[in-house]
Amino acid sequence: MSLSSVKRWGKHVVGYPETKVPVASSVEYTKRIFQNPVQRVQDYLISLFPILKWIGKYNLGWFTGDLIAGLTVGIVLVPQGMSYALIATLPAEYGLYSSFIGVLIYCFFATSKDVSIGPVAVMSLTVSQIIKHVDAKHPGEWAGPEIATTLAFITGFIVLGIGILRLGWIVEFIPAPAVSGFMTGSAINIAAGQVPGLMGISGFDTRAATYRVIINTLKGLPRTTLDAAWGLTGLACLYLIRYFCTYMTKKFPRRQRWFFFINVLRNAFVIIVLTIAAWLYCRHRKSKSGKYPIKLLLTVPRGFKHVGQPKIEKALLTALAPELPVATIILLLEHIAISKSFGRLNGYKINPNQELIAIGVTNTIGSCFSAYPATGSFSRSALKSKSGVRTPLAGVITAVVVVTALYGLTSAFFWIPTAGLSAVIIHAVADLVASPSQVYSFWRVSPLEFVIWAAAVLVTIFSTIEDGIYTSICTSLFLLLVRIAHPRGSFLGKAIIQEDSPDSKEQREIFLPLSRGGIISPDIKIVPPAPGVLVYRCEESYLYPNCSIINSTLVDYVKENIRRGKDMSIVKLSDRPWNDPAPRHGGAEEERAANQAKPDLHAIVLDFSMVSHIDVTATQALIDTRTEVERWVDHPVEFHFATVLSPWIRRALIAGGFGIGIPTIKIRDITAVVPYRDGTEELKYDKDDDKDDIESRDVKKRSGSESPPPVREGYTALISDDTPFFHVDLVTAVRAAEGGLNH
Repeated sequence: MSLSSVKRWGKHVVGYPETKVPVASSVEYTKRIFQNPVQRVQDYLISLFPILKWIGKYNLGWFTGDLIAGLTVGIVLVPQGMSYALIATLPAEYGLYSSFIGVLIYCFFATSKDVSIGPVAVMSLTVSQIIKHVDAKHPGEWAGPEIATTLAFITGFIVLGIGILRLGWIVEFIPAPAVSGFMTGSAINIAAGQVPGLMGISGFDTRAATYRVIINTLKGLPRTTLDAAWGLTGLACLYLIRYFCTYMTKKFPRRQRWFFFINVLRNAFVIIVLTIAAWLYCRHRKSKSGKYPIKLLLTVPRGFKHVGQPKIEKALLTALAPELPVATIILLLEHIAISKSFGRLNGYKINPNQELIAIGVTNTIGSCFSAYPATGSFSRSALKSKSGVRTPLAGVITAVVVVTALYGLTSAFFWIPTAGLSAVIIHAVADLVASPSQVYSFWRVSPLEFVIWAAAVLVTIFSTIEDGIYTSICTSLFLLLVRIAHPRGSFLGKAIIQEDSPDSKEQREIFLPLSRGGIISPDIKIVPPAPGVLVYRCEESYLYPNCSIINSTLVDYVKENIRRGKDMSIVKLSDRPWNDPAPRHGGAEEERAANQAKPDLHAIVLDFSMVSHIDVTATQALIDTRTEVERWVDHPVEFHFATVLSPWIRRALIAGGFGIGIPTIKIRDITAVVPYRDGTEELKYDKDDDKDDIESRDVKKRSGSESPPPVREGYTALISDDTPFFHVDLVTAVRAAEGGLNH
C-alpha cells in the first residue's frame, strides 16, 4: 500500500509499508557524500569530456548534417570574425584566430550541439573599451593584441575555475529581462558606433557613450565620403535578400530549403560583390601617399603569424584587474543564456558547469593562438541550428573553413571595404535588439522586471556597457532580496467543495486565504477555522531575511484578534512593562469587554508545504513568536506544522522545541551572543491566576504523555509518535488542532 492509500486509524494517519520519517543525520549525510570516492572521481573526470558519450555512436547521417551546418556557419563566420575584430580595435586576422580556436576546442567539451563559439559583437566592444582603458593608464606600454590576448587567458582561467568548482548556478541570479536589456543596449551601442564607418565619417571617438556617438554622427553627416556607396548599398542588399527569401519561402513552401540557404549566404555574397566592386574601382586609383579612395581592409597576414604565449606581466594584470569582472560576466552570461535557449528549443538539457569549462578551456588555449575572448554567438548558433546540425563535431568542419580562409583567401581580403564590414555588423547586431512584443511580455508578466530591462538599456546607452551590465545585475539582485525579505503569506480559512463524479459526489475541505487575494470568486464561502485556532501558510522558504516579517505578521495578528490572557486594566501602571500602553482614561470597562469578546487562542497551524529551507535565525524567530504569543495569551499554545517533509526542516524544528508537544522546559534562545542557562529557560506562568485554566485544557496530556491508540497489524504510523505535532497535510493538522479544543 502506497502513500496514495493512506488510512486513518484512531487519531493517527497510518500507511503501509512506510517507516518512521527520520530526522536528518549530519553523520549519515557526510557518509553519503564520501561514499565510493574513487568512482565519484572517475565519473567526474569522464564528465569533463562529454564527447566520449556520443562519439562512439557517430554515423554517416550525423556527418551529413554536421557537414552542411559546419560549412554554412564557416562561410558566415569568416566575414563576421574579421568585422568583430575591427570592433575590438584589433587587426582583422585576430578575429579569424578566435574563430578557429573557438569552434575547434568547444566541440570536445560541449553539452550543446547548436552553440557556435567565436568572436561576438558585445565582447568585441568590451575588449575595445578595455584596451582604451589600459592604454589611457599606460600609454604605449602594451599593444592592443597583447592586452586582448592576456584578457582572454585570465578570463578563460577564471571561468574554467568556476566550472570546475561547479559554481555555474551563480549565473541563475541574473534573470532573462536583465540579460535582454543588457544585450539590447549593447546592440544599439554597437550599431551606433558602426554608422560612422558605414558612412565614412571620422573625426570623433566612436567608443564614447552611445548618445554622444549618435549626436556626433548627425553633426558629421556633411562629411560623408565615398565609403557610404559601399556601406549603404551593402546594408540595403542584406535586408533586401532577407525579406525576399522570407517572402518566397511563404509563397513557395516546397522550396523553403533553397531559400533558406540563399538567405544564409547573403553575408558572404554581399562581401564578395562589394570586394569585387572595390577592386575594380580602387586598383588604379592609389594615391602617391599610398591611400585608396575608400577605406579598405588591406593586408591580412597569411596563416597563424602571431601564434605565441600570452604576455603575463604583473603590471599588465594590475591594469586589467578593474575590467576583469565585466569581461568575465559577459563571457559566461552570454554563452549560458544562448546555450540554454537553444537547448530548450531543440529538446535537450545543457550542463551549465560543463559549458563554463568549455568556454574556459577555449579561451585559455585560444590565448596561445593570439585569440581574443570568444563566447557563444546568437546569430551563428541560430544559423547552425536551422542548418540541421546533429552534433558538436560540426565545429571541426567550421574550423576547416576558417583555416582555409586564413591560408588561401588573405590576398582577396585586401580589397574588402571596411564600410561593407560595418554593414555586416549592423545587420547582425540588429537581431539582438528586443522586439516590441517581447518587451511588452516583460511588462505583462512582471512590471518590475520591465523596469530592470529599461534601466539596463538606458544606462548602457547613456553611459557604458560596463555600467549597463552592473546596473542590470544589481537591480536584479535587489529585486530578489526584496522578494525574499518580504515574503507572501496568508491566514487561511475553510471552504467546502463538491467533486462530482460518475460514481459518487464527495465533499472535501480545502483551505483558502481569508483575504481571497483578488482571484477567488466572491461566491465561494470561506469560513475561519474553529475559534482559538489560527492557520497560516508560508509561501517562501523560512530564512534569515524574511523571518522577522513573518514573526511580526503572526504576533501582530494575535494581538489584534486574540483575547489577552491577563486583564491589564487592573494592573497598576507602575507594574506594567514600559512598552505596554495603558488603557484609555475611563475606558477600562470598554477595553475589558472588547477583550473578552475575542476568542482565546489554543493552537497555531503553520502550513510548511512551500518551505524548502529553514535556518538558525528563522528557528530563533519562530521561538520568539511562540514566546510573544504565549506571553500575550498567558498560557501554552500548541504549534502544529503541516507538510514538513524535509528531514532537515524537521531536525531544525525539533532543535527549537517544536513538534514534540508542549514541554515543561522550553528553549528560549539558540542564537545567544552570550549564552545563559545553557540556552534554556523554564517557562513561567502566573500559577494563581491560570492554574485552573491550564489544567482544564489538559495540556500535559496533549503534550505527548497520552498514549497513542494502537496501530493495526501490518500498518505503521506515517508520522512518528515522538513528534505528534508534525502532520502529513494541512487538513490533518487543522483537525488535530481543533480536536484539542475538546480536551
